Formats: sequence, C-alpha cells, structure tokens
Amino acid sequence: MGKQTRVTRRSFVAGAGGAALAFPMVSFGYYSLSAASSRTYSKHAMDIVGETLVIDMLAPLHMDFSPDANTKPPSAQAIADYKASGITGFHNAFGLGGPDAYTHALSYFANWQGYAGRSPDVFALIGTMAQLEHAKATGRIGVIMGVQNADHFRTAEDVKTFYDLGQRCSQLTYNSQNRLGSGSTERVDGGVSDFGVSIIKAMSEVGMLVDVSHSGDQTTLDAVNLSPVPIAFTHSNCRAISGHVRSKTDEAIKALGDKGGVMGIAGVRQFVSKTDPTNITHIADHIDHVVKLTAIEHVGIGSDSDLYGYDDMKPKQNKMLRAAYKGSYAFRDKIDVDGFDHPLKMFDLAEELLRRNYSAQNIKAVLGGNFQRLLRDTWK
Repeated sequence: MGKQTRVTRRSFVAGAGGAALAFPMVSFGYYSLSAASSRTYSKHAMDIVGETLVIDMLAPLHMDFSPDANTKPPSAQAIADYKASGITGFHNAFGLGGPDAYTHALSYFANWQGYAGRSPDVFALIGTMAQLEHAKATGRIGVIMGVQNADHFRTAEDVKTFYDLGQRCSQLTYNSQNRLGSGSTERVDGGVSDFGVSIIKAMSEVGMLVDVSHSGDQTTLDAVNLSPVPIAFTHSNCRAISGHVRSKTDEAIKALGDKGGVMGIAGVRQFVSKTDPTNITHIADHIDHVVKLTAIEHVGIGSDSDLYGYDDMKPKQNKMLRAAYKGSYAFRDKIDVDGFDHPLKMFDLAEELLRRNYSAQNIKAVLGGNFQRLLRDTWK
C-alpha cells in the first residue's frame, strides 16, 4: 500500500468516502483499516471484530455538550469513524438528576432520538434485539437509549412511560443518594429503598435493564439480589485492581455472575490502574479478573466514553466535567487509557486478548456476545 501518514485520533478514516472495514494488505500479514490510518491489525483480530455484533454498553454518540450540538447531523468524518469502529451497539446514556429530572429527561430523549432519527442512513434507534441485529446486517449504528440515574422516575408508573419513549436501560443511582439508593461516592450506603424495590420490579416487568455501575456497594448487592432477572454493571472496573471507590468489589462481581449478569469494563484511567502508565493491557487485566471470579460469560465492554475519549473534548467542557465530581474521583492529567482512546479501540482490544490466548469465541463473547445474550433475555 502507499505511504501511511501520521494522523490524529479524529481522522482515522479519510472522510465518508473511506471504505469502512476495507482491508488493504500490508506486509507480515497485518492489515490497515483505511489508507488514512497508520494502525494495522492481524487478519484474525479483524475477522473477530467483523463477525461480532460488538456492543459498547456505555458509549455516548459524542461528548460535545454545546447547546446546538445535536441540531447538526454528524460530520462525514464522524460517520466514517462510526463505521470503521466495528461497533454496532452504542448504549447512549448520560446522568440526569435533581428536582427537574422528569422534565429534563423528556427533553433528553427528544434531543438524542431526534439527532439519531434525522440520520437514518447512519443510525438505527434500538428497542429490540432484532433491531440491533438488523443494524449490524445493514451497516448502521444501533443507538440504545439509557439514563445514568433514575431520578426521572417519579413513580413506578413512569418506568413504563419512559420505556415507551425508547429507554431500554437505567442506572438506579448515579454517584449520590437518591430516592432509590446510594451512589458510589456517598459516605454511607443504606442500600436499595422501598421505592427502589418498586422501580426494580417495574423495570423487570417492562423489560428495561437495571444498571448499578455508579451505585454504592450495598445498593449494588441489593439490586443484584432483588431483581427477578439478571442485571448489569454496564461500565465498571474491579476494585481489587484499581482500589477506586467507583469500582466493584469481588463480592459484587461474584454475585452478579451468580445471577447471570454481565459487567462491562470501562476505560477511565483512574478506574483502571492505580498508577501510570495506564494502557490497554490494564483493561485486559480487568477482563481476566472478572473471568477468574465468575466465567467468560459475565464480562463485556462499557468504555464510558465516545469514540475519541475525554482528553479530546473541548478544553472548557473537559474542565467543567472534572469540576462536577467529588475529589474522591481523583482525576489525573489524562482521563483516557492509552491504546483505548480512539475509534479502532475494539481491534486493539481483540489483539491484546489474542496475545493472552483467548479463543476467538471468547473474544466475541467479551466484545458483544455476552451483552447480546443479556439484552435478549431482559428486553421484552
């Protein structure tokens, strides 16, 4: 192939004309995903990603929080990057809370579903597993709508209201206390409340996935035990490795696995490793740890960022984001994990798992098969 150029993370594919998943051969059996990218991957890794319905169980479509960001269609570059990523299912979820959460959530669903719905050649709004599978077959991005909190549920009846509006996953709490339970950064965790019990029941009845990624330890265990169906930690990490309060204990991970749930491994630097450097090998360490505690069937990916990562956000927005969290979050200079901070990160992860002698079948399970099974079993 021709001379490869040095490119930024936002220019992996040369515009919309760059053929996504076109594999021009280079030497030593490695292939490039596009002429604009200097990254190469083995045919084995590329086949694994290409054959898998890849699901990133916490992946905002973008992290531009400008008021008019969703009034414009995605750029040609963004469309090309979506398609080159190999990811079909994007769980698009943000945190909502406070006394106006219900009204805010109505606007949130209108805003994001409008953004996706106005580009039907790029996005497919997902309500069923059949629709997600069709998105894969037609080369579109499947948008799974969720909320990283449950403050917008004023009553148990509101769960059905938001399900009908397209919500398919909800966290019970974000980092703070709400009417349902406690968040991961609260000093005291009283577990799931009576109101929380009613919301969990309502979610299981309509077919909405329960998520406790940001919940405190007792609230997490209560939710796993109280739910009549398996639940998820859509984007979490292992506290035994990182020591971070936002990560999950071995007890919680085992309980989740025993119940048939799935834990998505996140790519936020301080959740992944105690010290730098922090790179994609440390992501794989968390996958190894969950597998050892439970089984391969209970681990997936929830990167907790868009295709480009937090460090590529507009500086002012990045600063505002950091300021919104307690000091216990312990942000570092960088938020993203090296090697897991670009549109082709799933290919890099597949390569790392191959190096660790994971079978193709098991890598496919991690990249999407396990969440595919959980969503099929949970959604109505």
